[in-house]
Amino acid sequence: MTSRTATLIGLAAILMWSLLAALTVATGKIPAFQLASLVGFLTWVGRPDAFGSLRQPPLAWIVGVGGLFGYHALYFLALRFAPPAEAGLLNYLWPLLIVLFSSLLPGERLALHHVLGAVLGFAGTIVLFLGNGGGVAAGDVPGLGAAFVAAFVWAGYSVMSRKLKSVPTDAVAGFCLATAVLSAVVHALVEVTVWPDNAGQWFAIAMLGVGP
Repeated sequence: MTSRTATLIGLAAILMWSLLAALTVATGKIPAFQLASLVGFLTWVGRPDAFGSLRQPPLAWIVGVGGLFGYHALYFLALRFAPPAEAGLLNYLWPLLIVLFSSLLPGERLALHHVLGAVLGFAGTIVLFLGNGGGVAAGDVPGLGAAFVAAFVWAGYSVMSRKLKSVPTDAVAGFCLATAVLSAVVHALVEVTVWPDNAGQWFAIAMLGVGP
């Protein structure tokens, strides 16, 4: 795969992930960990060949499961406890953070245009938050905090994955399955099960599993 092809795939991924907030909101009042569990199991459907890729080093499992479980749990919580637009704005700092974190990898360096882009990105986020004049409601702070941390988790997962190039893509299905199991356990411990009310909510869950 060429660098250009990889960049185009990354762009397509960002466009696809832009649907994550809308689809999550469309699932209704399903608890965050229950939703993460359902989505995780759906990503495994139709991928029986992935079993052969489950034998991976411990570091790959720590990075893979930690990144997927941590990110989705935090972001789904954010969308349950904060306005979707503001939560999405903070969460989608992760592309910017990936650029910054990538400079820590061997052979990479932080160029001036990277720094300028980061400053503009953070400044734009602040302007959008403060521009409405309404401030931040106290009840939204936990959700917004979860969205902000989620951005760092996903950026860290993405950058660390570059150091695990030998891990096949099919192994991600295994990480998703482990994420689903962990989410189901946490859901059983701390949440009340709420099933979708209509076909639209089931469709949103299915699209979350297939897409972002």
